[in-house]
Amino acid sequence: MVKADMVLPHTHPERHQVARIGWLRAAVLGANDGIVSTASLIVGIAAAASGRSEVLLAGAAGLVAGAMSMAAGEYVSVSSQADTENADLERERAELKSDPEFEQRELAAIYQKRGLKAETANEVAAQLMAGDALAAHARDELSITHITTARPIQAALTSAVTFTAGALLPLTIAWLAPVGRATILSVSAGSLLFLALLGALGAKAGGAPVGKATARVAFWGALAMALTAGIGKLVGTAV
Repeated sequence: MVKADMVLPHTHPERHQVARIGWLRAAVLGANDGIVSTASLIVGIAAAASGRSEVLLAGAAGLVAGAMSMAAGEYVSVSSQADTENADLERERAELKSDPEFEQRELAAIYQKRGLKAETANEVAAQLMAGDALAAHARDELSITHITTARPIQAALTSAVTFTAGALLPLTIAWLAPVGRATILSVSAGSLLFLALLGALGAKAGGAPVGKATARVAFWGALAMALTAGIGKLVGTAV
């Protein structure tokens, strides 16, 4: 039986994938968007009976524009999240200063709702308030932790780099493949393979089911390329 004041030895290390959620989300989104958007653009241009130079130029332009768009979009959106978190923390800091007794009762009530008895909840709240009161309220009242804290620069850089890496894959295939229908088939098949691998790697890194993630990513990628190929074919025929 383990006593209450005993410190457990480090014999059972636990590894949780949730710590990766910040950069993993941005990485998967960036790589997936890089592959899908660039491959779809290349397939659409190739379906319009364009030559190799036009296809490669469109793909390169899509890569640069997409990477910058992903970086800017991630930075702005995650910065908005960070601003909201900081505003809530400032409000909580002011409340702790003006009415610490109420804030302690509020914290104790949270612990009671989670299953602690009133006496235990009050004792836990008192000890946490005596330490880092703001951290306790950030974690248990606002659900802000070091794992979920917004990191705009990290998200922007991760998205830009992974978008570029993803976009280079179909662009390289288009450069190596023969001109014409072979470009469409090669880019489509290769991109679907890359998307499936991306889905599997993302699921593996996050500890999620591999099959479901792989099928989901491949399906939406195939749909995007099919739609743009159809539009490109229609435009090319009309012209």
